[in-house]
Amino acid sequence: MVFIACSADGYIAGKEDNLDFLSIVEAPPEDYGYAAFVSRVDTVIMGRKTYDKVLSFGVPFPHQDRNCYVISKSRQGEDEHVTFWNDAPEKLIDQLQKQEGASIFIDGGAATIHALLNKGLIDEFIISIIPHFLGSGIRLFADDFPGQSLKLTDSKIFPSGLVQLWYQKSSS
Repeated sequence: MVFIACSADGYIAGKEDNLDFLSIVEAPPEDYGYAAFVSRVDTVIMGRKTYDKVLSFGVPFPHQDRNCYVISKSRQGEDEHVTFWNDAPEKLIDQLQKQEGASIFIDGGAATIHALLNKGLIDEFIISIIPHFLGSGIRLFADDFPGQSLKLTDSKIFPSGLVQLWYQKSSS
């Protein structure tokens, strides 16, 4: 499962990994369903850049009570929060899917999502569209993505202008 926000023109971050555009829709205590979503997750996979970004926020690591893996070519072993995975992401998914009840959240970034999409290994997408055009940055979906059919299962419009789209991978 992917739960992610992007700009209206498809970027998950601006230049130099800037996430300031996300503040456009901040409306505490609204969390756009994130707490409910993450409460049903027991395993988190993220890329190393996403992990480093999360740590830079200066808040407690949000997935301390879950199994968390970071896809990395440069880091190995474990730290206080995660296990670093140095092999292909699809091998990790295969290993995790053999565990009963594993509910896997792909928490970015674009390279990790792209690798798993290319292998057809993401079955649910919750994409929050931020009402803002970035014009450049890190695209949610790479240009060479082979495409995939989706079924819209829900959509929500929030007073902030955020639109949330819930998709499942289509069987056709």
